[in-house]
Amino acid sequence: MTTAQIDDRAAKRNVFVLILAQAFLGAQMPMIFVVGGLAGLMIAPSPALATIPISLIVFGSMTTAPWLSALMQKYGRRVGFFVGALGGALGAGIASLGLYLDNFAVFLIGSYLTGIYMSAHGFYRFAAADSASDDFRPRAISYVMAGGLLSALIGPQLVKFTSDATVVPFLGTYLSVVLINLIGVTLFFFLDVPPPKAPSADAPQARSRRELLRDPKIAVAIICSMVSYALMNLMMTSTPLAVVGCGFPTGTAADIVSAHVIAMYAPSFFTGHVIARFGSVRVVALGLFLLALAGVVALMGVELTNFFIALVLLGIGWNFGFIGATAMLTQAHPAHERGRVQGLNDFLVFGCVTLASLSSGVLMSLGETTLAGWNAVNIAMIPFLALAGAALIWLVLRPADEAAALPYQRPVRET
Repeated sequence: MTTAQIDDRAAKRNVFVLILAQAFLGAQMPMIFVVGGLAGLMIAPSPALATIPISLIVFGSMTTAPWLSALMQKYGRRVGFFVGALGGALGAGIASLGLYLDNFAVFLIGSYLTGIYMSAHGFYRFAAADSASDDFRPRAISYVMAGGLLSALIGPQLVKFTSDATVVPFLGTYLSVVLINLIGVTLFFFLDVPPPKAPSADAPQARSRRELLRDPKIAVAIICSMVSYALMNLMMTSTPLAVVGCGFPTGTAADIVSAHVIAMYAPSFFTGHVIARFGSVRVVALGLFLLALAGVVALMGVELTNFFIALVLLGIGWNFGFIGATAMLTQAHPAHERGRVQGLNDFLVFGCVTLASLSSGVLMSLGETTLAGWNAVNIAMIPFLALAGAALIWLVLRPADEAAALPYQRPVRET
């Protein structure tokens, strides 16, 4: 049976479960990203180290993605998502202990373990595609990503109720994250995505990671994912510093970031339909263009209008670029390679995001004014957008017979 003939009823049920997981379990990510730097500032030995907990979460996601993906390849998505939620609970619990003890090192350990959940969270979009037909796959991915809009609304509201709920500031927020993970993990009992069948003896062998990166379709999809996600993180992380540094209140910075997060996820309700209609390559190209346009608007001035428009364009650009690249990747390899491919993809993507989050503060410190730093952030986007754009153009301009080939099947060994 071809994927076009698959009955999508099971896939739609899985998508519904994953949307709920994205909305409820995913709420912990905006919660932690809102309070993580503030909590770090409270207990870090130096203010310069305040954002290290956030960077360590992303680093944890990068380093756990390969083995978590391999685990799901062998035992199925459900097991991997169980591990992710329990890792999130453990990480938030240890971070809570660090806050209670006023111990920055313990807090950092908890932050790193939180990366296990962030890694598992990144695989929700792939799980949506596993059991879907070719026609439904782009919509399945975008619907699950749309659940992030709900998490973006739920998370900050929970922060308002929990950040000052205990004597130790932010301790209530981290304890509520523990509870979110322990409750939310039950959703995965309703998920039905079996692991791919082991290839038969005469089946094509899975390629090495080096061979995978030589596959043009896989390489370009990963490059576009890396650039879309890393540049979004670079600019978003710098925005509150730029807005406040330009004389606007913190509440205004929060409003701009909220508009950005809504712009990140709201298009997901129709991104899949757009991909199905126009193809993933065109959607990725549009995403890269919007990311570039966001930088241009930001460089044109530091009025509130510039900040709002730039961050909304940044969110929509990330949505088209990242979801489009994800759809490209799912079409570029067979089922028995998905664990290795997806683990490699997320390792590289979140590695770049880690570097972007660390670079953000460095770039903002360049020059003597906030404006100089903000301009440096936006100018830094140019070479990476050029790289992704050139890679996409190269993929499109490849000879038709070569582009149409299926390069992912290594020949069977002769016996």
